[in-house]
Amino acid sequence: MSATARARETGIDAVALKPMECDVSVAADLPFDTVVVDYEGREHLPESDVLADIAAARDLRLTTPVRAAGFDPLGDDSLAASLPAEAGRVLVAGHGAYLDDDERDKRIAPRLGAAVEAHPDAWVGTAGIERVALATGAGQFELLSRSTDRDLSALRAAGYEGQVSLYAPVVLDDDEDAILDAVGDYTARRGPVRRALPDDAATDGSATGRAREVLSAAVRDYALVGDAETVGDRVAELKEAGADTVVGYPARGPDAFR
Repeated sequence: MSATARARETGIDAVALKPMECDVSVAADLPFDTVVVDYEGREHLPESDVLADIAAARDLRLTTPVRAAGFDPLGDDSLAASLPAEAGRVLVAGHGAYLDDDERDKRIAPRLGAAVEAHPDAWVGTAGIERVALATGAGQFELLSRSTDRDLSALRAAGYEGQVSLYAPVVLDDDEDAILDAVGDYTARRGPVRRALPDDAATDGSATGRAREVLSAAVRDYALVGDAETVGDRVAELKEAGADTVVGYPARGPDAFR
Protein backbone atom coordinates (compact mmCIF):
# COMPACT_ATOMS: atom_id res chain seq x y z
CA MET A 1 0.00 0.00 0.00
CA SER A 2 1.34 3.44 -0.92
CA ALA A 3 1.95 6.15 1.69
CA THR A 4 -0.92 8.16 0.20
CA ALA A 5 -3.30 5.22 0.49
CA ARG A 6 -2.21 4.61 4.09
CA ALA A 7 -2.80 8.27 4.92
CA ARG A 8 -6.31 8.11 3.49
CA GLU A 9 -7.07 4.89 5.40
CA THR A 10 -6.37 6.64 8.72
CA GLY A 11 -9.42 8.89 8.43
CA ILE A 12 -7.26 11.92 9.31
CA ASP A 13 -8.85 15.05 7.85
CA ALA A 14 -6.02 17.56 7.72
CA VAL A 15 -2.24 17.79 7.84
CA ALA A 16 -0.09 20.09 9.98
CA LEU A 17 3.27 21.20 8.58
CA LYS A 18 6.16 22.83 10.42
CA PRO A 19 8.17 25.32 8.31
CA MET A 20 11.34 24.65 10.32
CA GLU A 21 11.20 21.01 9.20
CA CYS A 22 10.01 21.10 5.62
CA ASP A 23 9.13 23.20 2.60
CA VAL A 24 5.44 23.76 3.26
CA SER A 25 4.71 23.91 -0.47
CA VAL A 26 4.77 20.09 -0.25
CA ALA A 27 1.15 20.51 0.87
CA ALA A 28 0.11 20.35 -2.78
CA ASP A 29 1.39 16.74 -2.94
CA LEU A 30 -0.43 15.51 0.17
CA PRO A 31 -3.88 13.86 0.14
CA PHE A 32 -5.56 16.36 2.46
CA ASP A 33 -7.91 19.20 1.60
CA THR A 34 -7.03 21.13 4.77
CA VAL A 35 -3.51 22.22 5.69
CA VAL A 36 -2.41 23.85 8.96
CA VAL A 37 0.95 25.63 8.91
CA ASP A 38 2.40 25.93 12.40
CA TYR A 39 4.07 29.09 13.71
CA GLU A 40 7.70 28.57 14.71
CA GLY A 41 8.93 32.14 14.96
CA ARG A 42 8.91 35.12 12.60
CA GLU A 43 12.11 34.01 10.90
CA HIS A 44 10.41 30.81 9.76
CA LEU A 45 7.17 32.32 8.51
CA PRO A 46 6.77 31.16 4.88
CA GLU A 47 6.71 33.80 2.15
CA SER A 48 3.30 35.23 1.30
CA ASP A 49 3.42 33.92 -2.28
CA VAL A 50 4.08 30.38 -1.03
CA LEU A 51 1.13 30.62 1.34
CA ALA A 52 -1.05 32.09 -1.41
CA ASP A 53 -0.24 29.13 -3.68
CA ILE A 54 -1.25 26.69 -0.93
CA ALA A 55 -4.42 28.65 -0.19
CA ALA A 56 -5.35 28.50 -3.88
CA ALA A 57 -5.21 24.70 -3.83
CA ARG A 58 -6.14 23.81 -0.25
CA ASP A 59 -8.11 25.06 2.73
CA LEU A 60 -5.15 26.72 4.46
CA ARG A 61 -5.04 27.71 8.11
CA LEU A 62 -2.12 29.46 9.77
CA THR A 63 -1.28 29.21 13.45
CA THR A 64 -0.98 32.82 14.60
CA PRO A 65 0.06 33.79 18.16
CA VAL A 66 -2.02 36.78 19.22
CA ARG A 67 0.65 38.10 21.60
CA ALA A 68 3.50 38.09 19.06
CA ALA A 69 4.57 41.33 17.41
CA GLY A 70 3.20 41.33 13.89
CA PHE A 71 0.13 39.30 14.88
CA ASP A 72 -1.20 41.36 17.79
CA PRO A 73 -4.74 42.54 16.96
CA LEU A 74 -4.40 45.24 19.63
CA GLY A 75 -0.95 46.36 18.52
CA ASP A 76 1.48 45.55 15.73
CA ASP A 77 -0.41 43.35 13.24
CA SER A 78 1.80 43.99 10.21
CA LEU A 79 2.62 40.31 9.60
CA ALA A 80 -0.99 39.27 9.93
CA ALA A 81 -1.95 41.92 7.37
CA SER A 82 0.54 40.44 4.90
CA LEU A 83 -1.03 36.97 4.95
CA PRO A 84 -3.19 35.86 2.02
CA ALA A 85 -6.80 36.88 2.45
CA GLU A 86 -7.87 33.29 1.69
CA ALA A 87 -5.88 31.86 4.62
CA GLY A 88 -7.83 30.97 7.72
CA ARG A 89 -6.48 31.21 11.25
CA VAL A 90 -5.71 29.01 14.21
CA LEU A 91 -5.44 31.61 16.96
CA VAL A 92 -3.16 30.68 19.86
CA ALA A 93 -1.71 32.39 22.91
CA GLY A 94 1.74 31.52 21.62
CA HIS A 95 4.45 29.18 22.90
CA GLY A 96 6.90 30.93 25.19
CA ALA A 97 9.81 29.68 23.09
CA TYR A 98 8.68 31.98 20.27
CA LEU A 99 7.88 35.05 22.39
CA ASP A 100 10.08 37.66 24.05
CA ASP A 101 9.53 38.92 27.60
CA ASP A 102 7.29 41.80 26.55
CA GLU A 103 5.13 39.50 24.41
CA ARG A 104 4.73 36.97 27.21
CA ASP A 105 3.41 39.71 29.51
CA LYS A 106 0.58 40.70 27.16
CA ARG A 107 -2.98 39.84 28.17
CA ILE A 108 -4.37 36.94 26.16
CA ALA A 109 -8.14 37.21 26.53
CA PRO A 110 -8.73 40.64 24.94
CA ARG A 111 -6.41 39.77 22.06
CA LEU A 112 -8.18 36.50 21.35
CA GLY A 113 -11.49 38.32 21.47
CA ALA A 114 -10.33 40.95 18.99
CA ALA A 115 -8.80 38.35 16.68
CA VAL A 116 -11.96 36.23 16.66
CA GLU A 117 -14.00 39.33 15.90
CA ALA A 118 -11.78 39.93 12.86
CA HIS A 119 -11.77 36.23 11.88
CA PRO A 120 -15.05 34.68 13.07
CA ASP A 121 -14.30 31.38 11.31
CA ALA A 122 -11.01 30.93 13.19
CA TRP A 123 -10.15 27.98 15.37
CA VAL A 124 -8.81 28.86 18.82
CA GLY A 125 -6.03 26.81 20.38
CA THR A 126 -7.00 25.69 23.86
CA ALA A 127 -3.59 24.66 25.27
CA GLY A 128 -3.26 26.32 28.67
CA ILE A 129 -6.24 28.64 28.10
CA GLU A 130 -9.16 26.24 27.83
CA ARG A 131 -11.80 28.41 29.51
CA VAL A 132 -10.76 31.56 27.65
CA ALA A 133 -10.75 29.70 24.34
CA LEU A 134 -14.22 28.30 24.95
CA ALA A 135 -15.52 31.74 25.95
CA THR A 136 -14.66 33.15 22.51
CA GLY A 137 -17.39 31.00 20.95
CA ALA A 138 -15.03 30.07 18.11
CA GLY A 139 -14.12 26.58 16.98
CA GLN A 140 -11.84 24.81 19.43
CA PHE A 141 -8.38 23.46 18.52
CA GLU A 142 -7.36 20.79 21.02
CA LEU A 143 -4.15 18.82 21.52
CA LEU A 144 -4.60 15.06 21.90
CA SER A 145 -4.04 13.96 25.50
CA ARG A 146 -4.95 11.12 27.82
CA SER A 147 -8.17 12.91 28.82
CA THR A 148 -9.33 13.88 25.31
CA ASP A 149 -12.08 11.27 24.94
CA ARG A 150 -13.57 12.16 28.32
CA ASP A 151 -13.22 15.91 27.73
CA LEU A 152 -14.85 15.80 24.30
CA SER A 153 -17.73 13.65 25.51
CA ALA A 154 -18.33 16.03 28.43
CA LEU A 155 -18.20 19.07 26.14
CA ARG A 156 -20.79 17.60 23.79
CA ALA A 157 -22.96 16.37 26.65
CA ALA A 158 -22.96 19.92 28.06
CA GLY A 159 -24.47 21.13 24.79
CA TYR A 160 -21.48 22.55 22.93
CA GLU A 161 -22.28 22.33 19.22
CA GLY A 162 -19.33 24.24 17.78
CA GLN A 163 -16.40 22.99 15.75
CA VAL A 164 -13.80 20.89 17.56
CA SER A 165 -10.53 20.15 15.77
CA LEU A 166 -7.99 17.82 17.31
CA TYR A 167 -4.23 17.99 16.70
CA ALA A 168 -1.96 14.96 17.13
CA PRO A 169 1.47 13.78 15.97
CA VAL A 170 1.19 10.73 13.72
CA VAL A 171 3.56 7.79 13.21
CA LEU A 172 2.32 5.24 10.67
CA ASP A 173 4.48 2.38 11.87
CA ASP A 174 4.00 -0.48 14.31
CA ASP A 175 7.70 -0.81 15.19
CA GLU A 176 8.07 0.36 18.78
CA ASP A 177 11.60 1.72 18.34
CA ALA A 178 10.46 3.77 15.34
CA ILE A 179 7.49 5.12 17.29
CA LEU A 180 9.61 6.14 20.27
CA ASP A 181 12.27 7.69 18.03
CA ALA A 182 9.59 9.85 16.42
CA VAL A 183 7.39 10.91 19.36
CA GLY A 184 9.06 9.68 22.55
CA ASP A 185 10.68 13.03 23.33
CA TYR A 186 7.45 14.92 22.52
CA THR A 187 5.52 12.64 24.85
CA ALA A 188 8.14 12.87 27.60
CA ARG A 189 7.55 16.64 27.80
CA ARG A 190 3.92 16.15 28.88
CA GLY A 191 3.61 16.77 32.62
CA PRO A 192 2.24 13.41 33.77
CA VAL A 193 4.77 11.53 31.66
CA ARG A 194 7.69 13.67 32.79
CA ARG A 195 6.80 12.99 36.41
CA ALA A 196 6.51 9.23 35.82
CA LEU A 197 9.82 8.83 34.01
CA PRO A 198 13.01 7.91 35.90
CA ASP A 199 15.56 10.72 36.12
CA ASP A 200 17.82 11.09 33.09
CA ALA A 201 16.04 8.30 31.22
CA ALA A 202 16.36 7.98 27.46
CA THR A 203 13.15 9.02 25.71
CA ASP A 204 13.69 7.51 22.25
CA GLY A 205 13.88 3.98 20.90
CA SER A 206 16.86 3.26 23.12
CA ALA A 207 14.74 3.57 26.28
CA THR A 208 14.65 0.46 28.45
CA GLY A 209 13.00 -0.83 31.61
CA ARG A 210 10.59 1.46 33.45
CA ALA A 211 11.21 4.36 31.03
CA ARG A 212 10.26 2.28 28.01
CA GLU A 213 7.16 0.96 29.76
CA VAL A 214 6.00 4.51 30.61
CA LEU A 215 6.74 5.89 27.16
CA SER A 216 5.17 3.01 25.26
CA ALA A 217 1.91 3.53 27.10
CA ALA A 218 2.02 7.34 26.96
CA VAL A 219 2.73 7.75 23.24
CA ARG A 220 -0.69 6.21 22.62
CA ASP A 221 -2.27 8.89 24.81
CA TYR A 222 -0.59 11.84 23.11
CA ALA A 223 -0.04 10.66 19.52
CA LEU A 224 -1.64 8.52 16.82
CA VAL A 225 0.67 5.58 16.25
CA GLY A 226 0.60 2.19 14.60
CA ASP A 227 -0.35 0.90 11.18
CA ALA A 228 -3.00 2.72 9.16
CA GLU A 229 -5.81 0.48 10.40
CA THR A 230 -4.87 1.00 14.05
CA VAL A 231 -4.67 4.76 13.60
CA GLY A 232 -7.96 4.70 11.69
CA ASP A 233 -9.68 2.91 14.54
CA ARG A 234 -8.36 5.48 17.03
CA VAL A 235 -9.45 8.39 14.82
CA ALA A 236 -12.93 6.87 14.62
CA GLU A 237 -13.06 6.69 18.44
CA LEU A 238 -12.09 10.35 18.73
CA LYS A 239 -14.76 11.39 16.25
CA GLU A 240 -17.31 9.31 18.13
CA ALA A 241 -16.32 11.19 21.29
CA GLY A 242 -16.96 14.54 19.61
CA ALA A 243 -14.06 15.60 17.37
CA ASP A 244 -15.11 17.02 14.00
CA THR A 245 -11.67 17.30 12.40
CA VAL A 246 -8.48 15.40 13.18
CA VAL A 247 -5.31 17.24 12.20
CA GLY A 248 -2.28 14.97 11.88
CA TYR A 249 1.30 16.19 12.19
CA PRO A 250 3.56 13.68 10.37
CA ALA A 251 6.23 13.24 13.05
CA ARG A 252 8.65 11.61 10.62
CA GLY A 253 8.13 14.17 7.88
CA PRO A 254 5.50 14.71 5.19
CA ASP A 255 6.91 11.93 2.97
CA ALA A 256 5.10 9.53 5.33
CA PHE A 257 1.84 10.87 3.83
CA ARG A 258 2.75 10.77 0.12
